[in-house]
Amino acid sequence: MSQSLARALQILASLGEGERSLDQLATELGVHKTTVLRLLRTMEADRFVRRDDSHRYRLGSRLFALADAAREQHVVREVAAPHLRQLNQKTGQTVHLAAWENGEVIYVDKLDSVRSVRMYSQIGVPAALHCTAVGKVLLAAQPKRIREALLESIEYHAFTPQTITDPDALRAELDAVRAQGWAQDRAEHESFINCIGAPVADQHGRIVGAVSISVPDVLLDYGQVLELLPELLATTKAISADYN
Repeated sequence: MSQSLARALQILASLGEGERSLDQLATELGVHKTTVLRLLRTMEADRFVRRDDSHRYRLGSRLFALADAAREQHVVREVAAPHLRQLNQKTGQTVHLAAWENGEVIYVDKLDSVRSVRMYSQIGVPAALHCTAVGKVLLAAQPKRIREALLESIEYHAFTPQTITDPDALRAELDAVRAQGWAQDRAEHESFINCIGAPVADQHGRIVGAVSISVPDVLLDYGQVLELLPELLATTKAISADYN
């Protein structure tokens, strides 16, 4: 990758976290302001970034169209879409679709609950590997060498008192996920959310995605969420059949 391209991508990643000044971007990239300014002017001309009246930079409108195109071009998202809508309508709960990309689990689709309660998850944002149902499903599906490397490199942040914070405990959890064919997040990522997830496979048995149902405990307790497992497994089976 060229140095200029790498720096431009780093600028976009930084602006994805929030607005920045020229000085801030230069500091983050570790280069002179003139180098950053040259990149910003090129990106601004193509609407990848924009500058406000306070001379602070933000992501530009060109990225809206690219984000929509990326979501639409994601094959598993396209195939899963009608099944996710049906699952969302049947259960009335929040439904996620996630995929494995470059060592991360990324949310590629989300249908909110029909209730007023909303979750913090966002399309295009990584899911925690060690404490989300989709994260566990897709991590469990990785080849052993990759899985073991990730188990040692994960930052085991304790989001709640229930979060798994030990590699050996997560390793045992992943063994269970592979054996039973689904995963759980029992208030591990958000203290008031219970979640179940299951894999989507292609015709060769490779796991290409994961679907989850997430429910606040004010609506359903954990036992009631488990009662939705047959609907979830039927959905992932249907998506897998259509994907092939």
